[in-house]
Amino acid sequence: MTPTLLIADDEALLARVLESELAALWPEARVVSVVHDGVAALAAAREHQPRVAFLDIRMPGMSGMDVARELIEFDAPPLVVFVTAYDQFALEAFERAAVDYVLKPVQRERLEATVQRLKARLSDSTEAEDDDEEAAVADTDRLGQLLARLESLEHAAPGAAGAPQRQYLRFIKALVGQEVRIIPVDEVIYLEATDKYVNVVSGAGEALIRTSLRELTQQLDPERFWQVHRGTVVNISCVASAVNQSLGRLSLRLRDRPELLPVARQYAHLFKQM
Repeated sequence: MTPTLLIADDEALLARVLESELAALWPEARVVSVVHDGVAALAAAREHQPRVAFLDIRMPGMSGMDVARELIEFDAPPLVVFVTAYDQFALEAFERAAVDYVLKPVQRERLEATVQRLKARLSDSTEAEDDDEEAAVADTDRLGQLLARLESLEHAAPGAAGAPQRQYLRFIKALVGQEVRIIPVDEVIYLEATDKYVNVVSGAGEALIRTSLRELTQQLDPERFWQVHRGTVVNISCVASAVNQSLGRLSLRLRDRPELLPVARQYAHLFKQM
């Protein structure tokens, strides 16, 4: 039986990347629906009855957790893989509940391991039909335990250990001439390492700050700011397209600036089939 997959992520680019990676790693599987909000995800699950659902945890309308709570009630609930940018404390909850997750941005090695586990679980359920009901109950129990744990983390105090509501950097302060410029992170187009500095490129221009690129990116939302080269991090919402260059190399075309940003080979898989 062909495994059927549902992908739900409110970021269309990330959904396409995940679909592309799954096509490469699991060619015998078939993606039956790609949607971008929780309500559509639940409707698609009811219509297609997928064997596996990849759910972004944070989506408009209904969150991935809300959708998963509904899926548990299905007669034949799908296996659920959460797509998440949660911090380490919350990831420990996934590990304890033995529920699969994929971190954003999607890394092929992690996704490949997830696919192998899903194949094994689907194969086990097919070969042991008498135990299908018991296995399904075990799966839904694990998922239920995880949802309860994540809900408690969501309602934890903002400073409590394990709370997934991480506060990312909102402004960057840069000395430009005799003034300190306050640059909203939302306006940053990309960051470029330059010796001991980082060049912050925004809609208002460019500014140098004295810090390492690694230090700065650790304070930014990884769902929005993607490393595309050893010395370059881009705000993915500012990318218009990926352009194939000579020798199979990729460059990124930006929405509001003329320059192309090179993509290192190790990050090229993030932009396949855009």
